[in-house]
Amino acid sequence: MEPRLVGPGPYRATRLWNEVIELFRSGMPLRKHRCRFKSYERCFKASEAVDWLHELLGCNQNFGPEVTRSQTIKLLKKFLKNHVIEDIKGRWGKEDFQDDGHLYRFPPSSPLKPYPKKPSCTKEVIKFPDWNEPMSGASQEHILVKSVTMNSEMWYKRHSIAIGEVPAGKLIYRRELTQANVEEIWKSMTLSRLQKTLGLDSLDEVLDTKLVNAKHIVQNVYSVNKQGIVILEDKSKELPHWILSAMKCLANWPSCSDLKQPTYSGFERDVFKTIADYFGQIKEPLLTFHLFDVFVSVLGLLQKHSKVIEALQISCLLLPPENRRKLQLLVRMMARISFNKDLPPLSESVTTRTLMVQAFSRCILCSKDEIDLDELLAAKLVSFLMDNYQEILNIPSSLKASVEEQVVHLQRVQIKYPGADTDATFPAPSFCHQISTDEFESQRANGSQEPLVALLEEIAMNKEISVKDKKKKLKQFQKSYPEVYRVRFPTPEAEAVLFPEKNKQKPPILMWALKKPFQPFHRTRSFRM
Repeated sequence: MEPRLVGPGPYRATRLWNEVIELFRSGMPLRKHRCRFKSYERCFKASEAVDWLHELLGCNQNFGPEVTRSQTIKLLKKFLKNHVIEDIKGRWGKEDFQDDGHLYRFPPSSPLKPYPKKPSCTKEVIKFPDWNEPMSGASQEHILVKSVTMNSEMWYKRHSIAIGEVPAGKLIYRRELTQANVEEIWKSMTLSRLQKTLGLDSLDEVLDTKLVNAKHIVQNVYSVNKQGIVILEDKSKELPHWILSAMKCLANWPSCSDLKQPTYSGFERDVFKTIADYFGQIKEPLLTFHLFDVFVSVLGLLQKHSKVIEALQISCLLLPPENRRKLQLLVRMMARISFNKDLPPLSESVTTRTLMVQAFSRCILCSKDEIDLDELLAAKLVSFLMDNYQEILNIPSSLKASVEEQVVHLQRVQIKYPGADTDATFPAPSFCHQISTDEFESQRANGSQEPLVALLEEIAMNKEISVKDKKKKLKQFQKSYPEVYRVRFPTPEAEAVLFPEKNKQKPPILMWALKKPFQPFHRTRSFRM
């Protein structure tokens, strides 16, 4: 069984868990081992399992070479606890797996995690201001208009190449959007863009949209300093000053301006330990528990660099402002420390980059239940964040431009023409609701054919227009909607019924009309040779 890339979507962590189990069972070498004068068939040593699984995870594009040996051991402990493996005496249920020579085997069937029941896709439609009803305090500028219905004349003016006149219209109410309106627009369009970027039919399976705070999105976009770091309104949610000073000290090493650097050896390790201990004791990860599935789904786009950058940009906008600020400061410090060649090594056993991932992965991303592959997935995400933090923690410019354009459009005074394209209100982005193919075909037929059939019938039966104009409109309709026209007029004879030929009797030819009027004789001069 070959490893495959598990793309974004619901229950991605569960799908990865099941795939790793299947790969482990199908690929792990099994042979006879002896233990205490007794032979055991089809089993493996703990150290052999660590070696094989570590190599598998490192070569798997879902995890990558960032996976450490200690993380592999933790995963095998979870395997033992969940009865994916058992010792040679059939014992399991405890995480007492060690990287040693103890013997383990596979049970007759390793339990795969079941997928939760797929929830029904519900629509969350953001209520845009209703431009057809006046709002208290809003100016109501009207012009008198004539009620115009969608008739053949109106249709012809809309579809004609040269429109000779403009139909009657009305000025739509001018209305000021409230801050709540703007926040809901931001929420709706942000979630719609995230759904499109992830390529999902619905976000309901990876995110409870009711938990998304629209105020947080707006503050994360507009309340920022020159470096793009979020500015908090509530200063009590700031990082402690001593933690900020310690982070600046290591991030700007050796040119630290906030602290007078002591001269004793190991000072930088003590500072790092202080920072790691502080972030290690926070109760909820910076990316929050309820966004865990969203960020795990984003990891399925790692093969598409621009897509994963955009998805992470949008996902980070959903964070509470205090979490986003802490994430920005922490990841920036981690990246600077990893690439700072002047900073002494902070560990003797692992590289500085690996140390950053191990120390802060759990405080950035982890699942609430602490199961599955959260540690491996967190390491993958944190490594990518460190390499691309400047892009990821910026505001997505295309989304911001789209939202601001929509807000300006809603605030602008508009002229609405009955029956024209501008008469249709633009609905807010909403989540998809899956329907059957038969229902789709029925909706498409009923929603588009019936009005066109009625319009064609009105043109055909209209006796107030001349024959020439009627032929011209029918020709235009036939060119635009040939299928509808063909149903109504299957043969030329059916069309000819609309234009019966009139029997015109020609007046009799009078004999005197052929005779030329009397002309006097004119003598002409003859020429003789």
